[in-house]
Amino acid sequence: MKPLFILLLLFGSVAFGQDSNTNNAKQFTYNEFLGYVKKYHPLVKTANLEINKAQANLMMARGGFDPKIEVDFKEKQFKDKEYYSILNSSFKIPTWYGIEIKAGFDNNDGIYLNPENTVPNKGLTSLGITVPLGQGLFINQRMADVRKAKIQMQLSLAERKLQAISVLYDASLAYFNWRKTFNEVKLYETYNANAQIRFNGIKSLIKAGDKRAIDSIEAGISVKNRILSLENSKLKLTKAKLELANFLWLDNAIPFELSELLVPEKDLDLTIQETLKTNDLIQNEFTLENHPKINALENKIEILTVEKKLKANMLLPKIDVGYSYIAEPSYIDDYQFENYKIGLNFYFPLFLRKERGSLKLAQYKIQESEFALNLERFQLSNKISAQKTEIQSLAKQNAIVKTLASDYSLMLKSEERLFSFGESSLFLINSRENSLISAQLASIDLENNYFVSNAALFKIMANPD
Repeated sequence: MKPLFILLLLFGSVAFGQDSNTNNAKQFTYNEFLGYVKKYHPLVKTANLEINKAQANLMMARGGFDPKIEVDFKEKQFKDKEYYSILNSSFKIPTWYGIEIKAGFDNNDGIYLNPENTVPNKGLTSLGITVPLGQGLFINQRMADVRKAKIQMQLSLAERKLQAISVLYDASLAYFNWRKTFNEVKLYETYNANAQIRFNGIKSLIKAGDKRAIDSIEAGISVKNRILSLENSKLKLTKAKLELANFLWLDNAIPFELSELLVPEKDLDLTIQETLKTNDLIQNEFTLENHPKINALENKIEILTVEKKLKANMLLPKIDVGYSYIAEPSYIDDYQFENYKIGLNFYFPLFLRKERGSLKLAQYKIQESEFALNLERFQLSNKISAQKTEIQSLAKQNAIVKTLASDYSLMLKSEERLFSFGESSLFLINSRENSLISAQLASIDLENNYFVSNAALFKIMANPD
């Protein structure tokens, strides 16, 4: 009967390397998974909309320089008398430096017309220009809006990368968790099958009188513990699949269902750094000049600088000078320059407390953003160094744990051989097997930490493209 039990033990050991349930399975690689997330995930698409919104804001800002047609018509009739009929029309062209060109046509008549509005019978044409000599000459609200909208375009590109990288990082964690729980389920399935085989072998030996009945109790306890661990790991795998499904979408916002035949990438440790483009960074230095966080802060400082220039311009007096050449339509070619209208508007607060306060606030905001920029540079540099050290350390730890698991496996096989000769006990076999399971679980956990650490470095780099 002992040779039969030895055969059963050997079969149980061989079962560890078999996976009959996944013969028809297809690997759903990490790179393929990220491809789906980048292309179809709603939050990534939302990040792309930020660029479209910035383009719309730029169009709105440029609208401040659109030519305008204005028509103002008033007429009053009372008791068959035309009190007045007033038509004022104009065509205005705003220019970049606050200068405005205006062409107009006025045609007014009536028995009670204000003498100020009296014009020739054919009407009166005008062509003029308005020039700001103080506020608004070198920068005004329209100019500032366009400049800020252009900078906002670059800011939106940086924020789009940061939002996309956040989604990809969360998706990566979900994939790694799915892979971890999948491997744990396969591990427990293997040892559950081994425990069941051992239990059946012990019962056969008890019937033959070669083992005590109490050994079947201990073997049964081992089987129940394995079943309990397997059920718990299956529950974790189910939850991990559902979490992973949150990141899987198809075109037109259609959720993508994860097939039972799809399994995670087996040799992910060989491809993850190439997929995340962290392999070069491990060996080389990383420049922060094109980092989205740095670019975003720099763009915010540029926007605040434009705002500061606009506030500083408010310290100048408001002086608008206007000149218009006027003529009758039939005599517009005579160029009688003695016919004109001129205007002057002047405005200047005596103490400028509001303007000076606004300028100081703008300066403080810039200083605050510059402090944040310097701090972000320092923190990113330290985070990258720490993450590179962590990845290298986890790789070494994982190699050590795999060696430990191999040693525990040899110890288990040796204990099984001694048990077949009657020189060991089932308790020692279970103890050796528990140590082996713990080492293999630790290897799975460390490998997962290694993947998470690479994803964290990918998030710090913030380069989703």
